[in-house]
Amino acid sequence: MRVVKIFNLNNVISIKDFQKKDINFILDEAENLERVARSEERSDELAGKVLGMMFFEPSTRTRLSFETAIKRLGGNSVGFAGSNISSVSKGENIADTSKMFEAYSDALVIRHDLEGVARFIADIVDVPVINAGDGAGQHPTQTLLDLYTMKREFDKINGLNVALIGDLKYGRTVHSLAYALGMFGVEMSFVSPNELRMSNEVRHDLKKNKFKFHETNNLRDIIDDVDVLYVTRIQKERFPDEEEYSKIKGAYFIDLDLINGKDLIVMHPLPRVDEISHDVDNTKYNKYFKQAFYGVPIRMAILKNII
Repeated sequence: MRVVKIFNLNNVISIKDFQKKDINFILDEAENLERVARSEERSDELAGKVLGMMFFEPSTRTRLSFETAIKRLGGNSVGFAGSNISSVSKGENIADTSKMFEAYSDALVIRHDLEGVARFIADIVDVPVINAGDGAGQHPTQTLLDLYTMKREFDKINGLNVALIGDLKYGRTVHSLAYALGMFGVEMSFVSPNELRMSNEVRHDLKKNKFKFHETNNLRDIIDDVDVLYVTRIQKERFPDEEEYSKIKGAYFIDLDLINGKDLIVMHPLPRVDEISHDVDNTKYNKYFKQAFYGVPIRMAILKNII
């Protein structure tokens, strides 16, 4: 019997490879799979399939949610969480490691601190490749779960007003998210110190596509007009100069005094350090823990349709 494939991507490397219909398809699939993600139903759709997990860079939520996603669908995973526990520590090059994983797996998930590694690997292996974050580049599955969170909270994405706050230069989550939000006609506010403005490349592409955004370094300029505060940490590990990091860390702090009485939600890709006060955790504004859970149905949807 011929299988009709509705999802058109063979790899998930960048959100820029997606069309709006591809995004909507994954969001709908995730909603259909959410009961399985919550262990309220069972699925064996990927029984016998193995997901290769190549995590050269530390990860908690992304790695665990991918492992949970494949297991919820009846499959399993193999891999490592750190180059120090793989043969890379012995000098093996990444191409050889990838070819070896290809022999063991039905799809590969790659996380690396260098931008472009996931696409390089996709070009040399014959199984699907999913980018789980490449340096300061892209993080497409994070973007999909972010969009899914907004859709579940507002029952729409189109027409929302979203503020992206913090490290917009090095933060790969906001690079991917800005492209996707633009596709949905979202009005974006970029809130950051001048040193951490959204990259020229992203701003150029947004302008080229006539996506709506404006920039400010003052959070209070936009706080009354937004539906979503998407907060990111200042990423110390991506700063070439620790002294520059020290000058900027803690530039934006979300606490209950700031948002009380506002009609908005607070999201964060996590981990947080000192960007959101713990007094927000037990309020209606907090959606960041729910957001982390949504990584499971989203990644289930991707695995189901790409393997």
